[in-house]
Amino acid sequence: MATIEPSTKRAVVLPTAPPYTVDDLLKFPDDGNRYELVNGSLLVSPAPSPPHQLMITNIIVALQRAVPPHLTTLSTVNLRISDKDYYIPDIVVVPRKLVDTVGLMFGPDDLLLAVEVGSPSTKMRDEAVKTLGYAQARVPVYWRVEPDEGPALYVYELDGDAYGPPAVYKAGSVAELSRPFPLAVDPAAFAA
Repeated sequence: MATIEPSTKRAVVLPTAPPYTVDDLLKFPDDGNRYELVNGSLLVSPAPSPPHQLMITNIIVALQRAVPPHLTTLSTVNLRISDKDYYIPDIVVVPRKLVDTVGLMFGPDDLLLAVEVGSPSTKMRDEAVKTLGYAQARVPVYWRVEPDEGPALYVYELDGDAYGPPAVYKAGSVAELSRPFPLAVDPAAFAA
């Protein structure tokens, strides 16, 4: 079943053939889709829906209430993990000093937290592929927020080369977190 409205636009012809690189992505048309790469395979999703965007805003507000001055939150940044791995996290926490110097793409060493807000079309990708990808990129903390679960907050923390099992916080319970900075939040505050 389609999750976006039909378009009258003509089919897009991509400038190269798979496997793709991040440099190939820079040649793609600006057609409103979000293009990401996992080991050269193209992941395509439409722009977030308004409820999804509102939840992203609510999470940013919660983070901004606690973020120390040397850090900042940003949404939908470019993250180049390798030549064949490229993500667009819904939200990141990065050192504030990088905002003016990073250029077009952040590297994995720049991120202290990556956040993905789930949707029916991305749930499996966020739970499996991105969890593994962010761990391999050594992003210290990864949050997966599942709106259809109340919402629920899944917190993954790097333990060596992988994330341990996530701590799960359901709406109505307060998550007392210490990384990347101290924060107490009820996932219900994220609800759109």
